[in-house]
Order: sequence, then C-alpha cells, then structure tokens
Amino acid sequence: MRKQLLSGLSTVLTGVALLASSGAAAQQFPVEREIPVSAGEMLEMDLDAGGSIEIVGGAGSVVHVRVTEDDRGCRPACEVSIEKVGSGVWVISDHVSDSNIRSGDLHFEIQVPQRFNLRLNTMGGDISIENVTGDISGETMGGELELHRLGGTIDLTTMGGEIEITDSNVDGRVHTMGGEVLVENVTGNLDAGSMGGEVTRRGGAVATSEIQIETMGGDIELSDAPLGADVHTMGGDIEIASAGDHVKARTMGGDIDLEAVNGWIEATTMGGDVEVRMVGDPSTGRRDVEITSMSGDIELTVPAGLSMNVVVELTFTEGHEGDYEITSDLALQQSITPEWDHSNGSPRKVITATGSANGGEHEVRLKTVNGDVTLHVTG
Repeated sequence: MRKQLLSGLSTVLTGVALLASSGAAAQQFPVEREIPVSAGEMLEMDLDAGGSIEIVGGAGSVVHVRVTEDDRGCRPACEVSIEKVGSGVWVISDHVSDSNIRSGDLHFEIQVPQRFNLRLNTMGGDISIENVTGDISGETMGGELELHRLGGTIDLTTMGGEIEITDSNVDGRVHTMGGEVLVENVTGNLDAGSMGGEVTRRGGAVATSEIQIETMGGDIELSDAPLGADVHTMGGDIEIASAGDHVKARTMGGDIDLEAVNGWIEATTMGGDVEVRMVGDPSTGRRDVEITSMSGDIELTVPAGLSMNVVVELTFTEGHEGDYEITSDLALQQSITPEWDHSNGSPRKVITATGSANGGEHEVRLKTVNGDVTLHVTG
C-alpha cells in the first residue's frame, strides 16, 4: 500500500530533502504546510516512522500541518510528505534507512475543519482528537487515545495505552489491548473495551441499543444504561448504578453490584458477592432473575407485587454446615439433602428453598456455594 500511495503523489512537499546514498542532507524539522480543503473531505495519515498525533477541528477551510521532532530526533532519519489529493490530504512518514528501525520521535500538530473525516495509523505514539465530526478511524501500536467533543462514527484502537473519550455523540468502537478506559458524558452507541484494564462509563445515554463493555483484567463501572447492559470482565468487580430493560453481568473474579435495574437480570461471578435491586413497575415487561455465585453471598431486592416463582440453591461444603443460611421476606419451603455428595470434589450438601407469589409468572433463581442468600421484598 505504501508504494501505491507514494506513486500516486504528483509532487512532494516543497523543501523535503531525503537522505540518499549520495550523502544528501536529511529532512530538516520543523516541517509546516497549509492546504486549502472543503468540509467533509479526508485526512489520511500513514506513519510508518511513528509519531504522536494532535488534531483539533475548527472553523477554517484549511488543513494546517506542523511536524516537529523532540531533542532525540528521529533515528534513523525520517522523511515526511504532506500532499493534497482528490479526496483530501495525505500525510506520510517513513524512515530513510531500514537499519535499526524504531518508532520516530515526531509530533504532528494538525488543524482541520470541524466537519472532516480521519484515517489515522501510526507505528507508535499518542493520538489526540478534539472538536471533530466525521468518520474517524485508526490505530496506534503504542500510545494513549485522548478524544474530546467528537461526533459521527469512530473505530479507534491502541495496542498499549489508556483511552479517554468525553463530551461526545458518537457511534462505533474504542478498544485498548492494555490500559484503562474512561467514557464520560458520551451519547450514542459506543462499544468501549480493554483487554487489560478498568472500564468506567459515566453520564451520557445510549440512543438505540444496550451498552456493551468487556475487559480481560479490570473493574467495570457504569452509571446509566437506559436500554440495558451486557458487561463482562475476567478479573474485576462490576458496578452499575442504573439500568433499564435488562442487565447481563459476568465476572470471573469479583463482586457484582447492580443498584437499580428496571427489567430482567442475569448475574454470574465465580468468586464474589452479588447485590441486586430491581426497581420499577413489577407488572410490566420481562422480570426474570438468575444470579449465580460460586463462592459468595447473594442479596436480591424485588418490588412488592412481582409475580414470581422462586428457587434458591445454597450449597455448602463439609466443615461449613450451619455457617450459611437462606433468609427471605417471602415464605419459602426449605429442605436439605440428607447425605454428603462426593461427586464434585469436596463433600457437599444443598439447601433448597422454593416458593411463589402473585401467580408465579417470572422465574427467580438464586444459586451460591458457601454464602448466604437474602431475598427482600420492598413495600
């Protein structure tokens, strides 16, 4: 692709000097150029030499590019091309020599019209974008993503850095392979995920679908999911302050706290406590509940008038008989297996509690191992 791009450029930036075998001088920095454009065109950056990118949208009709290098310079020497093409502007960086290639210490400061499309790819460096509306996509092989006051659609990835996106109205996706993610005051259908960090989402709202969050190694904190949430972490706690329609929450190693859910609930943890509160009119919509903990307490609060069929299974291992109990505001019939079950590792017994209320329309199933179970019915 690089050869195609370079061959398609009719001219190169005035003043670009390439380090050739003849001993010509390397390109001198800073490099600066201003190119007239129209709103809605494209800025495409392909930085094989790496470099950090800072883009700000404004009221003008130009793309202004300034390229600098830090005190260490770009080793081996870098070349930069900035060109006007039919679709907008190309910005390309590369190393002059293939020897000892590493990410360049370049910094790209760019001003674009507020309504503009972006395609950004850098081999290493932070990406910062502010006050731009358009189709925005790209990837950095190692750096942070700082995203503020954006609109349109986005698809941005970093292979190793934190992500912060605030005060935006966007659809799409942001993802990091190794850092925390903060989404604050963002509306639209945005999928935010991390392979190894905490994901926090505060403020904003989802316009047309559920919120989806996934991380392989961190907590998930969500303030509001009016059309539901599907969240999953391999190694952290989950906290959701408010959700409508439904919540699906799964963690392999943490607690789950769902403070106010107006809808159905599925919550599973392999090693933590679960606390859930159902709110809203119990006569409307789906209201099934399934909560499972492999080692922890379960506390569920439901509104009075909920039509439910309740099944609780509390498993305790040998040496813990009498340590855990089922407590319920609803009258439940309890029984215990008479013999120890030796088929699943440690010998165990199961306390089962069942009951129904208001016709038994919705299934409420609670299951834990070595933990207390509490069912509250609010008046």
